Amino acid sequence: MTRPLIRLNPAGLFDASQNHHAQGTLVDGGRLAFFSGQIAWQRGVEMAPPSLAAQTEIVCRNLRSCLDSVGATSGDIVSLRAYIVDWTPEKAAEVFPPLVAFLGDAMPSLTGIGISALFRPDLKIEIEMVVRVPD
Repeated sequence: MTRPLIRLNPAGLFDASQNHHAQGTLVDGGRLAFFSGQIAWQRGVEMAPPSLAAQTEIVCRNLRSCLDSVGATSGDIVSLRAYIVDWTPEKAAEVFPPLVAFLGDAMPSLTGIGISALFRPDLKIEIEMVVRVPD
């Protein structure tokens, strides 16, 4: 049976749980799956929606598909890395609600990185993910 992931918030660092993530995650055994950055693309749809919130919802659905493909849940996510075009703190209000809904009670390691552009001008967010695959 897979052991639970241990979420780390070292005493010398700020308590990241208030921002719905952990400073680190300890993985004890098991296989890891590394998923490429997911963007707001959907089958049969040419362009991503214009809002960051709508794109984040699609990205989270795509991440859910990745989890499903290996029989994992949000509780098995080791870390997420989010790339957000022209990131400002105000954009957190658009990104965090769908991201928190996707994560539920899981609080994986999370890094947000502001970038100038993704590979197409209509894309505003990309999130890559590392998951421990359940036994």
